[in-house]
Amino acid sequence: MSRLLYFTDYEIRQTFDCLAGLGASSLGEDADMFGDTLEEAIQCGPRTHDLPFKLQTIAELRTLLACNDAEIDHVTWALIRIDPTVEPEEPPNWGSFPSLRAFWSAVLHVFENDPEVQAEKEIDRNP
Repeated sequence: MSRLLYFTDYEIRQTFDCLAGLGASSLGEDADMFGDTLEEAIQCGPRTHDLPFKLQTIAELRTLLACNDAEIDHVTWALIRIDPTVEPEEPPNWGSFPSLRAFWSAVLHVFENDPEVQAEKEIDRNP
């Protein structure tokens, strides 16, 4: 059993600082403000952050996904305020994932495929 299972919520948020930041924004309690579906909320994650944040988030996601399912469960509930594995009634058609591992894998995919990450440099959004 990994030591992550014994971490407090505070220790988890310190270890996964960027992911905790996503839990306070696009993947937070009001994630529906970032899109009409869970997929859209995930897509918003990289848009509002700079390249160093994106790169650190990718590193944190890879660390998290290297954990077993029990560790991922434990860490997730300290980081985000939504349950991405259930289909909520409100908002309708929000979407869900079959597992937390699938959810975090989708978040990793979005960050890894962000244009700035792909270009390995900041992109001026105001030309």
